[in-house]
This record gives sequence, C-alpha cells and structure tokens, in this order.
Amino acid sequence: MMKIKKLTTLLIGVIIITCPLFAQNEKGDISLGADLMSRYIWRGTQFSTGPVIQPGIEYSKGSFTIGAWGSYSFDGNNDGAEADIYVSYRFADDLFTVSLTDYFFPNDQIAANNSYFDFKKESTGHILEGSIAFNGTKSFPISIMAAMNFWGADQDANGDQQYSLYIELGHSFTYKDVNIDLFAGFTPIDADEDKGESGFYGDTAGFVNLGFTASKEVAITEKFSLPLSASVIANPMSENLFLVFGVSF
Repeated sequence: MMKIKKLTTLLIGVIIITCPLFAQNEKGDISLGADLMSRYIWRGTQFSTGPVIQPGIEYSKGSFTIGAWGSYSFDGNNDGAEADIYVSYRFADDLFTVSLTDYFFPNDQIAANNSYFDFKKESTGHILEGSIAFNGTKSFPISIMAAMNFWGADQDANGDQQYSLYIELGHSFTYKDVNIDLFAGFTPIDADEDKGESGFYGDTAGFVNLGFTASKEVAITEKFSLPLSASVIANPMSENLFLVFGVSF
C-alpha cells in the first residue's frame, strides 16, 4: 500500500518541485484554447462515438511545461470524458522531451466509480504514464516517442499492472499551405507472454495507429482565421478506420 501511495503522489510531487522554477522573475507563457472534434480517437482507439469538446490550458517557462487537458461529449454523459494533468521538460537543445501525465477517465467501463480523488488500485480512474520523445532534427526529421503506463487503471483481469507500452514514429512536412503530420504507432509484445496480452492498446503486438493529419488555417476575415484539421486513422489490430474532423479556437 505504501508503494502505491508513493506512485499516486509522484505527479503532485513533480508539480510542487517545478513550481519554484516557474515563480522566478522571468515570466512564462500561458496558452489556452479548445478543439471541437467530430469524435475522440486517441492512439488508434475510439474514446467517443460522437462529437466532443476538448479544452486545454498550459503554462510554459523555459524548458518546463505544465498543463491540463480534457475531453467531454456534447450529450453530457461520460462518453469520451477525460481530464488530464501533465508536466514535461525539454533538454539537449530541445532534442528530447520527457513527460509525466496523469490521465483520468470518469467512465464506469474503466473505473468502479468516477471519483477524481479515488486512488485505490482496484477502483481508480487514473492512469499514470511516463514518456520520452526524440523530437527529430533537420538532417533526421523523424520523431520517436515511447510511453508506458506504470500505475493505475491499466490492469489485467487479476488486478496486476500491465505496463502497457506504446511507441510512435512521426514525420511532419508542408504541402503548399497544408501541414501534414504522418504517424505510425504500435505496441510491442507484453512482458508476460503467457497472458497473450499487450494491455491497454490491444491483445497482441502490432500496429494500432497508422495515418495522417492535415491541417491549415482558413481566413475568415483579414484579422481572423480558423484552424481546421482532418485525420485519417487506421487501427490494423482492431481492423478499424476512422475519419476525424476538427476546429480549433
């Protein structure tokens, strides 16, 4: 139990440690906004069957960033509901980024109840994830990100932590005035091969998130433009295909 409590307080500890860095004389930047999406697809998995609004707020200073992000369905139920808090740090001249994210899913299909302050292993709706990303360079314009769930609602039928791992390759470029982001995400074989599971992302090893996102800003007036995006996302493991449209504010 003591080990579990230490894990669940890790994110709070990181936030407390980094707060003095943000409180120094040099001011940071605050950004806020929201996306309206036709549905919520994340890493090849469908989290909502209808439109969602996804608000976010972020504070950054130097190499540190702290933020909150959420997703809520238009019909007001828990379909696609999520509330996350994250901390990230860029280093080596922004070549790498490490992140710690607390995902919270107030959904009865994941948690026994939707209490945000429930940190019991058998009923929590939280998942803690650690990730590291190589952001690419001009000579090697490929990003590589690896993320692992290390505590929370990502458990097998016996209540054991699955330590689900997700790895994604990405490449971005511009075609005329349209930004194109290519991505290929997969999950490797689960550490316990006897279970035949890979955890959160699927039952076996394989690709779960293949596709691209096209985005551009459409001028509404001389001083106002609207960012639009469209994504084609395939999940070979679940044999599914998604087309998603979004508007950002």
